[in-house]
Amino acid sequence: MDQAREWSRCEVWTRKLLYPGHTVPTAAAPLMVAVGLAVHHGVFAPAPALLAFLAGWLIQLGGVLTDNYQNLLDEPEDREHPELVRAVKHGTLRLSTLRQAIWACYVMAALAGAYLVSLAGIGVVVIGLASIAASWAYSAGPLPIGKAGFADPLFFFFFGIVSVLGGYYVQAAPAYDPSLWRIVPEALSWTAVAVSLPVGGLTTGILVIDDIRDRKFDALKAKRTVAVRFGIAWSRTEFIVLLAFSYLSLLWFWLGLGLSAWVLLPLATLPYAYLTARTVLTRKSYQDLLPVTPQAARLLVAFSFLLAVGLAVS
Repeated sequence: MDQAREWSRCEVWTRKLLYPGHTVPTAAAPLMVAVGLAVHHGVFAPAPALLAFLAGWLIQLGGVLTDNYQNLLDEPEDREHPELVRAVKHGTLRLSTLRQAIWACYVMAALAGAYLVSLAGIGVVVIGLASIAASWAYSAGPLPIGKAGFADPLFFFFFGIVSVLGGYYVQAAPAYDPSLWRIVPEALSWTAVAVSLPVGGLTTGILVIDDIRDRKFDALKAKRTVAVRFGIAWSRTEFIVLLAFSYLSLLWFWLGLGLSAWVLLPLATLPYAYLTARTVLTRKSYQDLLPVTPQAARLLVAFSFLLAVGLAVS
């Protein structure tokens, strides 16, 4: 019944466009880990960390809105998102408004980034511009990355490595060098790269779940996702590999990087990870997998929070 009725403007934006259950966790998780490492190294700076979260969330939101905008342009009768199609037809959602919202997200992210430049220097420009370009290119441009089937490495790199390293950098750079006109190598911590890997793995796992869920719609739209190109079994294997990699990396942090056993705290989330994996391995319909995306997002947040705590007290 909910699928057949017309949604209000508020419902359209909160449930289908802003998508807070997805976008907020994937923006917050890497910043949690970055803050935990910054506390560990004695360079924690709350204002830059908060601004980095805001900029990261806005850039991600700009990408989500761009994806929906492009989809409505290319697929005006899209069966995957009937609520948005009806909203456009009934005037509840205007493509011009959606386009303005995309620009607003990127402009506000740039403003937050400009203030971060005043705090942490020119290195922020490189991180910010690369992130905005990746966010837009996921679904727009002459060769959309998501449609071409290269979204998985993009997610791993930007939601994992770039987000954690960037969040750490804006806190650490002023502590090492107050100069604004050079990249501070000392703030490009290899430990930050290492602890970003499970964040990237779990975030990419969310994408894999979405690709399994949406494979039939994506095939009709000529999207070459992993699930479309290689099948559901391959995507399920990818999800399990990413999950295992994320948890096994904790042992490396402890035994290989010399961090204390506190970094094993995220192992407490293993029962929830098992429940999520069991659902991914046994369900394949769109409706059955629809609630698994926010479930995987909660797993990401819990894992990242506990890793941040473990890093902070190490």
